[in-house]
Amino acid sequence: MTTEDTEILLIKNMTLICVLIWTLLCCCCFTESRGQITVTQPGAVSSALGGSVTINCRTSQNVNGNNRLAWYQQRDGETPKLLIYRASYRASGIPGRFTGSGSNSAFTLTISGVQAEDAAVYYCQSYHWINSQYVFTQ
Repeated sequence: MTTEDTEILLIKNMTLICVLIWTLLCCCCFTESRGQITVTQPGAVSSALGGSVTINCRTSQNVNGNNRLAWYQQRDGETPKLLIYRASYRASGIPGRFTGSGSNSAFTLTISGVQAEDAAVYYCQSYHWINSQYVFTQ
């Protein structure tokens, strides 16, 4: 198993864990002074069918390796689906209209040729090396 395969497996496993701890994260007030990271995404974006849309993601600290950021798509009533890992690598089976880019603490997900099925909530998730341990964001 390659390092990239291991990273993909780690990210996929973290998906379910992130969903389970989401409620806990929302209920707690974490701050950077306690070694936590904040992630900022827009409230909503829109596009006409066939158009293009860009979703931004900013982290309060640089991500591990400058590219350890993943994007997920969550359609109504479904579990999150991995779209992009390591900032710009499409997960298996993800159409080419989904493109990830960025580094350090600023990232974007671009959807070109938007289709009706793309209506969903999109999340970015980063991981960081802090105090000799990995810290994953929501």
